[in-house]
Amino acid sequence: MGRIALRTLITLGGIGVLALWWTGAIPGFTATPALTVTTFGELVGLIAGYLVCVQVLLIARIPWFERGVGLDRLVSWHRSVGTTVIFLVMTHIAFMMLGGMLADGKNPVGEYISILSAYQDMWWATIGTLVFFVVGLTSARLLKSLLPYEWWYWIHVTTYIAIFLTFLHQVSSGTNFVAHPVPRAIWILMYVGTALCVVWWRALLPLVRFARHDWTVATVVPESPRAVSVWIKGNDIEDLGIRAGNFMMFRFLTWRHIWSAHPYSISAPPYQGHLRITVADLGNHSGALRDIRPGTKVIVEGPHGSFTAERAKRQQLVLIAGGAGIGPIAALARDFAGRGFNSVVIYRARDVDDMALLDEVRGLPGTRLIVAPGRRSDLGFDPLAPEHLSSLVPDIRGREAFLCGPEPMMDTATHSLHALGVRRIHAEEMSFA
Repeated sequence: MGRIALRTLITLGGIGVLALWWTGAIPGFTATPALTVTTFGELVGLIAGYLVCVQVLLIARIPWFERGVGLDRLVSWHRSVGTTVIFLVMTHIAFMMLGGMLADGKNPVGEYISILSAYQDMWWATIGTLVFFVVGLTSARLLKSLLPYEWWYWIHVTTYIAIFLTFLHQVSSGTNFVAHPVPRAIWILMYVGTALCVVWWRALLPLVRFARHDWTVATVVPESPRAVSVWIKGNDIEDLGIRAGNFMMFRFLTWRHIWSAHPYSISAPPYQGHLRITVADLGNHSGALRDIRPGTKVIVEGPHGSFTAERAKRQQLVLIAGGAGIGPIAALARDFAGRGFNSVVIYRARDVDDMALLDEVRGLPGTRLIVAPGRRSDLGFDPLAPEHLSSLVPDIRGREAFLCGPEPMMDTATHSLHALGVRRIHAEEMSFA
């Protein structure tokens, strides 16, 4: 229901943009090809400007959006809208250039120089557009996989600079705004409202909660050669409604970690003022958590996500964890055990030494743990392939599935579960990258 409501809201906003364009369009804009092309280019630019705000709001941590849609789907929509924005910006530039060339008879270089000199803030818009393209390129799967998270994060922070730079030429040179104060005021209000949402939910609210809850690292516990659990304590953290399967954004206030917040799943929900995250060494940030000292302050955002026990409609479950995915799966297994559900937990890892929280999961009532270590190349098969998965869990078709782990493992498990007739499958991405 929440998805439909948000889609409807976005669509109504788009209709409003069309109405705003129509009221400001030059009368008789179909009189010449040049005027028609230019007017269409202005429409495309308005839609791109509107979708930029939509894109930002989707990941502004607005709680109504997250409860109604789920953060994983919001992130997916954010990416799709971002791709659309890049395409629309390119189309806007192309049509504005073409319209000018048809009117002036100039070549592309001459027309672009003419546009720069004729319209206000076009130099800033050019810089902002280049930043947009850089951000878009680093969002591509290949480049994103090559960049450290911290680099990706700070490159994407520049998106806000790009939005501001391109916004300037919209209100100072846009045909729909220059001689139309009411549409101009509406457009400015839309951008200011978007900025305030980001400032409040992504910057100020975490600081307010930090001051209230006083998040502090209590202890760091090695769980395996490549994984550690970080216990974090705070005041009144039970009031936040953190549940097994949620994830939160953690910014540890040390020189090495302060520059970016990272998403980590909760591996043990709040208990006596403490919560736990279990993190595998997958990079500079996660690997360095082993050296975090007790007493380190932490700024925390969240909780986020809907990968929780409340989504289960059956009491017979199969939980599949891969690598660091054991954190949220272990928390969910504990929650399901407390509800009296019957769970089978399948744990995949490259090596048995990499496995964490085994004894904790093995000791849960109503829970059967199946460990499946080993690389596929060494085993000669994939334990999560349909034929092997069905042999591990013969009654799997009647179970509901929860998955968390690396993307390739998730893809394989999802394909196998569908092939085996499992219809209710829950998985959630906890990354904003």
